[in-house]
Amino acid sequence: MTWRGTTTVADRIFASLPYLLPLMDGLIFGVAFFQQFPSLRIVLVPLQPVLIIYGLISGAFFGFGSLILFLLLYFLVVRNERVPHFIRFNTMQAILIGIVLSLCSLILGYILAPVLGNSSFVMQTLMTTIFLGVVAAFFYSVVQTLMGRYAEIPTISEAVYMQVR
Repeated sequence: MTWRGTTTVADRIFASLPYLLPLMDGLIFGVAFFQQFPSLRIVLVPLQPVLIIYGLISGAFFGFGSLILFLLLYFLVVRNERVPHFIRFNTMQAILIGIVLSLCSLILGYILAPVLGNSSFVMQTLMTTIFLGVVAAFFYSVVQTLMGRYAEIPTISEAVYMQVR
């Protein structure tokens, strides 16, 4: 559904780019998946330039590059009323997906990993499930965005609507 005006092709492309950030963050959860299906690593080849740039940015400024990137996106895009609503909405949604991934990483790393062990079947299943969820959310959101529609992800989109006016 499009509202608050029509979207141009440039708006659609710029609105879909922030979804690369949670995809890059979610790749760490795909280790067990790619161990099970090593031939599917070929899908990562087109992402290599983005992975290199994201690695440089996230490692910059004594490891605070990701935080600085988050703050830049939030204040320069999401809170900027001159940026079209469509771009601001999708940027905020990508940021919230990244925050959910960070929470999953903390829960898995500090609560479940010491109890279950990093290589247990349950941990591998949880990590693969999170990875496949991130990939599904990425493709759904990018396809909807490129079609000029708002990608409605339950709970996350509701939180985005509260943040982006």
